[in-house]
This record gives sequence, C-alpha cells and structure tokens, in this order.
Amino acid sequence: MQVAELIRIARGEQPADLVLRNARLVNVFSGQIEHTDIAIAGAQIAGLGAGYQGRHSIDLAGAYVAPGLIDAHVHIESSMATPPQFARAVLPRGTTTVITDPHEIANVHGLAGIRFMLNAAEETPLNIRVNLPSCVPATPMETAGATLEAGDLLGMMDDPGVLGLAEMMNYPGVIAAAPAVLAKLWTFQGRPLDGHAPGLAGPALNAYVAAGIGSDHECTTVAEAAEKLARGLVILIREATNAHNLETLLPLVTPANSRRCCFCTDDRQPADLLDQGGIDYMVRTAIARGLDPVTAIQMATLNTAEWFGLHDRGALAPGRRADLIVFDRLDDLRPRLVYVGGRLTAQEGAMLTPPPAGSPSPLPNSIHVDWDRIDLAIPAVGRRVRVIGAIENQLVTEHLVLDASIREGQAMADVSRDLLKMAVIERHGVNGNVGKGFIQNIGLQAGALASSVAHDHHNLVVVGADDASMLTAARAVAAMGGGLAAAHGEQVLAQLALPIAGLMSDQPIEQIRRDFDQVLAAAHALGSELHDPFMAISFMALEVIPHLKLTDVGLVDVDKFEVVPLFVD
Repeated sequence: MQVAELIRIARGEQPADLVLRNARLVNVFSGQIEHTDIAIAGAQIAGLGAGYQGRHSIDLAGAYVAPGLIDAHVHIESSMATPPQFARAVLPRGTTTVITDPHEIANVHGLAGIRFMLNAAEETPLNIRVNLPSCVPATPMETAGATLEAGDLLGMMDDPGVLGLAEMMNYPGVIAAAPAVLAKLWTFQGRPLDGHAPGLAGPALNAYVAAGIGSDHECTTVAEAAEKLARGLVILIREATNAHNLETLLPLVTPANSRRCCFCTDDRQPADLLDQGGIDYMVRTAIARGLDPVTAIQMATLNTAEWFGLHDRGALAPGRRADLIVFDRLDDLRPRLVYVGGRLTAQEGAMLTPPPAGSPSPLPNSIHVDWDRIDLAIPAVGRRVRVIGAIENQLVTEHLVLDASIREGQAMADVSRDLLKMAVIERHGVNGNVGKGFIQNIGLQAGALASSVAHDHHNLVVVGADDASMLTAARAVAAMGGGLAAAHGEQVLAQLALPIAGLMSDQPIEQIRRDFDQVLAAAHALGSELHDPFMAISFMALEVIPHLKLTDVGLVDVDKFEVVPLFVD
C-alpha cells in the first residue's frame, strides 16, 4: 500500500480494509490497556481510535488485542519439522515472527541447508527471519559436514530474510581475538550480533561484549544474567525442552531493566510445542509467577523487535505491521484469533490455510558411515575415567572422575551405577572418527538410544548399556537416513525417521509427534526417567557448553577448551 493512501485512511477520509471494534489494546509503548478501535489497511495498522469506517468490521466485545509474539532465538530444526509444519504449531498460539538460527542444518549441508530453510520460510505465513550461523563447525574439536567462513556468509547477507549473525558460540575464540572469528564479527558489523557465552564473567565477559556482541541466551542463574545485563547484553530468557531457565531467571526482571529482556525457546520438541506452546507458554508462566502482564507481553514483542531492528512490528501503532493476537484473559494469554499482515491466519488454535505438500528443494542423503570400521570397545588403559554428569533440565554437565567398570580388559557400562557407555560416530563421510566415553544420569537400565541429532555437528550419538544394543540403534538410524531409535539387543523397539539432513521429517507435525511419543515411550521403558532423553543426549555432544562433552574427536574439557583423555590414571 502506498504511504499516501495509508495516510488518507489514517485521517479517516477513506475506509479501512478492516476495523476491529471495542478492543482492549495492550499498548507496549505506554504500558497501559487502551480501549479503542483498530483500523487496518492492507498489511498495516492505519489508526487507533473511534470513528473509523471499514469495508469489514468485527466487534471484539472487549477482548484483548496485543502484538504478535516474537521468538528471539529458535532452531526450527529441533522441532524435527520443516518450517511450514513448525508454523502450524506456533502460529495459532500467537507467535507471528521467529528469529531462527539454521546452524543445525548448516552443520550438515552448509549453504545449501541455509537456502533450504530460507526457501521453506517463503511457504508459510509465519514471519521467519534468519541470523546466519556463526560457528560451522562450532569448534575445531568436532567434525561437521561443512565449514562456513566469513566469505561464505557474505554472499547471503543481502537476502531479505537475513538479519545478522547468530549466536557466537566460540566465545574462547572471541576472547582470544582469533582472526577467523573476528572476521565474522567484522563482516556483520552494524547488524545484530547474537551471543552464546555460558558462565562467562569478569574480564572474559568484558572482552566478549567489547567485540560487539549484544545478547545472550545461556544464563542459568540470576547472578550470571544480572552481570551480563549490566555489561550491556540483552538477556534472552530461555525455556527449551531440555533447558528450563524461565522460572529461575524471572526474579532478574524489574521495572528498571525489563526492557533489556526477551523470551526465546531455542530448542523445543513437538510434544512441548503442541501441548504447552512456545512463547505464549512463557508469557503465561511469567504472569502466573507474578510478572506484570503488560511487561511480559512487552518482553515477548517490542523488546525483541527493537533488539533485532524490526521496527515495523512488535507494537500496535499506526504504520506498524498488523501482526496481532486476540485473547480473552490478560492473566491467561491464549490467542483465539491470530492476524499476520492484516489477514486472519489462525483461529481457535488452528491454521486457516493448509501447509504446502512435501518439502522444498530436497537435500541429499546425509548419513555416510562405513560400519565395517565401527568398533565401540574401550580397552582399559587405567582404573579411573572421566564421566559426563548429565543434569536434568540443563545443558551444562558435571565433569566427573569415577572408577571404571572393567571386565576382561574392557571398560564397560555399569547400570547399577547409572554409568552408560556413549559414542559419537562421524556420519558425514569425512574421516570415520568414533569418540567414546561414559555418561551418568540418563537412567537406562538396558538397551540403547541413538540419534542423528547431536548438537551442533550432528554426528550419530548413541548411549547404551551394552555394545550390541548400541550398534543396533545406531544402524537403525543410519538405515532411515537419519532419525531416532531405541533398541534392546538386536531388536529395534521404536524409531522416528528424520531424512531431511538427519534432523527433520517431511511429515505433518502431528505425525512426527506420534512417532516421537513411541520412541520416548521405548526410552522410558528401558529405564530413563528424563522428560526427553533424546534431547538430553543430543546436547551431550555440544562442546561449547561446560563442563565435559563428547564429540567424534573425543572428550572435551570445555573449561580448558581442549580434548582430554578418557582415562585419568
């Protein structure tokens, strides 16, 4: 729509396309609830107030209206669904814009993977904006399917869907002023530079912020978040499937600092998206825990829009996009109408338009393992071993040193101590590496779990009580072209195919959820009591989250940022 026509409609001289009457507008600028009519012209809001005429009008009878919610940081691949199917889960719940980092698929397919996500984003009314991956691979201590340098990203910066640079996970590289890392930061100067700096404090934090990075979503304590906020970072409070930080960090938020806080979901699996929700769930939870409702909505809309420079949305005001949600209770935000660009897109929890069939731009098979070379045995060369101590609902781990269970010269799993064997099998066809180690607190009493989702290199990760079960599960994943599997001995108990990069399915998200429920049930039947043991083990391979992780290269002491031997003595 031409600006001149929008101005005429705003003056009331010609009718709007739609007038929403008798609304209680949540004004995120003033912090007030405003009783008003809302005039919409094309994709934009023309004006607020009484007296507007429209070609169509709807009497909201006092219902609340707020800006569409914005997810400040999400990996769509973690939903195991393509972007159009992901949209079917989040858009009816009020999320109209997401800021996504496609580094999961980029670590498998490089630039082709990013283009796949950008193309798929065009097939859904959900506004999907991309921050280009900063760390492919995450560090030199893993083998990914691609390597992206600053020059590779430069050619994609002009894409209209691209905002800035995604989470800079290589914080040791930033602090050490590594030339390749600084080249990426320099390339994206003047654009949003997202951060990822778990536990960083003091001079190291000063160095990280001085490099120009502006946000962080890895805080796990109020003290950590408060220091980062005081040093200038925007705090993205996270509530993911396997990282529950929302309730812990809510005490951080005060009237003095709330405008520096946003909400994000990061990694969320289908059942949580469909049953609980995403950003809407965070807003409801924050309000239920005592946060002012308007402040909570502000954190889910205006704050995020401003941090990412999306000044055309995030609030309901003349000239802004008509991305808005209609709901009945301020203390229990559950959208019943969702408008995107002035068009009713979802109603009563369901999309009004069907998603496209299939997936855009099919990608090649991404599983390349020579099984004749795979040996999971761990010869005992000492008495004590380093062990990854998983922590429920957190991505950080403990760095344990425990007595090994040795039988016939081999270090073995010991379910009596919840000590399981873990392996990361390089699956991109690069070098055939196999990293081996042990993990506690996954809880399996028998069998094994395997997944081609292993952040961020996405090699084949497998955890189990015995080698036979581990090999069965891992082979099942490979046979599907990627996915999740639970096995006991030579029997595959349940599996979920993820043939798109070994990360996503082309099926409807409801079907993905049903298949996922089956593999979860199998995992729980094998003894794990974790909410999502597959998501848990996928992060045990991410060597940028303290304190001990396992990649195909071996055990990584994240605090020292170096590969360390499995046996201590």
